[in-house]
Amino acid sequence: MVHQHYRSCTLCEAMCGLRLEIEDNVVVAVRGDKEDKFSRGHLCAKGPELKNLYEDPDRLKFPLKRTENGWEKVDWVTALTDIATKLVEIQKKYGNDSIAVYSGNPGVHNYGTMLFGQRFIGRLRTKNNYSATSVDQLPHQLLSYWMFGHQLLVPIPDIDRTNFFLILGGNPFASNGSLMTVPDVKKRLKEIQERGGKYVVIDPRKTETAVHADEHHFIVPGTDAFFLLSIIDALFKKNLTKKNSLIKEEDLLKLKSIAEQYPAAETEKLTGISSETVERIALEFSKANGAVCYGRVGVSTQAFGALCQWLINSINCITGNMDSVGGAMFTLPAVDMVDPKGVMKSSPGSFHTYGSRVRDLPEFNEELPVAALAEEILTPGQGQVKALVTSAGNPVLSTPNGSQLEKAVSNLEFMVSVDFYLNETTKHAHYILPPSSALEHDHYDLVFNVFAVRNTARYNQPAFEPEEGMLHDWEIFSDLTKRIELLKSEKPLPKELIKTKITPSAIIDHALKSGPYGEKSGSSVGMSLELLKNSPHGVDLGALKPCFPERLWTEEKMIRLTPKEVVGDLDRLAKYKQKLLSDKQEKGLFLLIGRRHLRNNNSWMHNLPKLMTGKDRCTLMIHPEDANLLGIKEEEVVLVESRVGKIGLPAEITEEMMRGVVSIPHGFGHAKEGVSLQVASKFAGSSINDLTDDQVLDELSGNAAFSGIPVSLSKRSA
Repeated sequence: MVHQHYRSCTLCEAMCGLRLEIEDNVVVAVRGDKEDKFSRGHLCAKGPELKNLYEDPDRLKFPLKRTENGWEKVDWVTALTDIATKLVEIQKKYGNDSIAVYSGNPGVHNYGTMLFGQRFIGRLRTKNNYSATSVDQLPHQLLSYWMFGHQLLVPIPDIDRTNFFLILGGNPFASNGSLMTVPDVKKRLKEIQERGGKYVVIDPRKTETAVHADEHHFIVPGTDAFFLLSIIDALFKKNLTKKNSLIKEEDLLKLKSIAEQYPAAETEKLTGISSETVERIALEFSKANGAVCYGRVGVSTQAFGALCQWLINSINCITGNMDSVGGAMFTLPAVDMVDPKGVMKSSPGSFHTYGSRVRDLPEFNEELPVAALAEEILTPGQGQVKALVTSAGNPVLSTPNGSQLEKAVSNLEFMVSVDFYLNETTKHAHYILPPSSALEHDHYDLVFNVFAVRNTARYNQPAFEPEEGMLHDWEIFSDLTKRIELLKSEKPLPKELIKTKITPSAIIDHALKSGPYGEKSGSSVGMSLELLKNSPHGVDLGALKPCFPERLWTEEKMIRLTPKEVVGDLDRLAKYKQKLLSDKQEKGLFLLIGRRHLRNNNSWMHNLPKLMTGKDRCTLMIHPEDANLLGIKEEEVVLVESRVGKIGLPAEITEEMMRGVVSIPHGFGHAKEGVSLQVASKFAGSSINDLTDDQVLDELSGNAAFSGIPVSLSKRSA
């Protein structure tokens, strides 16, 4: 007897609705849920792989301890007791900051990890808290904090109603949206064109998205800020701006004065985009009935990532497209983490209330930039990191200068990983604590509903019960937190697992009932966990609506158009401009950018067999003329060298690339000994983060600057 199980996919941000067909406790088919009003039946290659993730023979289910004789399976109580004891002993000996925590981005796809993992981190009281945020979207959250007063007031493109979509450094065809939760993105972008609108892509590579765009323009990596300033200058010069009662006149004049220093006739020498193109885009953008400028990883992970996000927000603000239908809008999710009266309200943010020990890199929202982690482990002295806890992350492959980080973690006194894979990072742990997989636990999307292009809510119930003796992630963190508390209070530890009566679902139920669509708010929706359980296709809560000034967190309920921190960083940009104008790029050097693929957003997806089908994706993309000058042929192994390392990988010669720019995908490098990933090892590839530089950052935000790393190329000798 086949029964249907409905849920959303948790393998990327899109939250696509799935229909699982299950027979005799086996998933026999995974299809798109046509009744899901948000994803509209869309299904990409990743969704069906929830089955293979659940069935993966490499997936760990019970604690492992590293011993002289190899990995040994241990019981939960033994593992959790030993871990808690060692963590407390290390903090007692070296101080609270001697323990570091790294949280990977799959954690935000799991509300158990989010809710109880944060409690665990809080109990450690360490300043050495790191996450994937600072190799990804930190500039977005930082500029939301500075301009709108709250880190989660992130502007979302109103893609379903816009008529001009300007995309910088983003590839929604591959990402399914990013900080823009948007299932069925290909069709939605096509619908812009069908209603007479257009979308334009600015990128050093002609991406999958750019191929279908109305226009694509190559841009020199790291120069997006100059392009954006020229757009703003053109808007002011041609009187294309619109009044906004939430912006002070003095701030407008300040922005105008700043942009005047970057006219398109000058910046075209820096960016490679002609002044005519800049001025035309500014005109078309301003005249469109609903327009939005959006930038993603390519502009976030560069030396001026924070400035870029400020300028993107500014363009939307001064053209009347901020908090406006068809422009950049803000969600009102069922669990509202922005409302100061909400039961799940989050911190609005913080910045540089303290810095990292070695370089004084700035804290944001009580997290330090992960580029500092290796040096905090390797540099002796008071406050040196002696122990590390990782959760759902593989920083050896996903953070800058991964080789240095691997050297660092291999020398730690103690390390523990909450993860269900023995991968390039967790192989260095003393304990691996595997949680249940997505199909074995419930889930409510706390984060991606905040970034969605439409207000929606769905509760995912487990498809299967976990194997007897397995634990959910929240149970692991809850028990470990309690054991640490007992040890610090000098109380005895129990000989059994410590259960908690508070569950993630109970927390969410209370938040739903108290939220903007709940009974306590007087909403006719009557939002609750019970409602969502009885709504297997999710609940549609409507299109995004204008919400300013009510939702603004700034003291005056005004948009801070020119934050002092941003203005203070403009001297650095001006110096970079002069450097680019006076210096010629050293002969033989190329600028390296990364890339993602629809089938492998993260490194751990490389162990899912169907996602690795097709031609080799771990290649060096290079323009034909550049390849010809170097005598490089298709699939020939090329050595790529940066300041911090050297790797070899096959060439993929393509006109997709801008001259002088090369591209390597993220997340590969699986040829290391001691890893247990049968599929990934067959597609090992090389890690781009053996080339990226931990010393090259966006100095304003502390975010990693992956885009535009100078590299040299050479053919591998026979």
